[in-house]
Amino acid sequence: MNRLKAVVSSIEGEESLHIIGFDYEGLCLKMMGLDLPKGLALHSHVILSVKPSHVAIAKNISGALSYSNQIPARIASIENGILLSSIVLHVKSTEMQSFITLSSAQRMDLKVGDEVLLL
Repeated sequence: MNRLKAVVSSIEGEESLHIIGFDYEGLCLKMMGLDLPKGLALHSHVILSVKPSHVAIAKNISGALSYSNQIPARIASIENGILLSSIVLHVKSTEMQSFITLSSAQRMDLKVGDEVLLL
């Protein structure tokens, strides 16, 4: 599980729908949810968790994307299996991991040191 230490920077709500903004080392991240967690307030320190299987990788992207969370990263290591590739990435002061299909890693020609965007 990937974990990012962040600070709540904004909270928007309409009825039971909320969009929460976070500051992670200068990066603006957003989360949408139906219920606001108890005790969550502006400037709260939180840990954001994301499964490696939920981290998509983009390389050489141009144009606009609708994804709110676009995180610049550098590939630190790649471990290829029979079906999947485990990609370890440096994001600011944190390492994150992404699981993608081996065929996607090969098609994208991912290499250690590549600058990518995490979605």
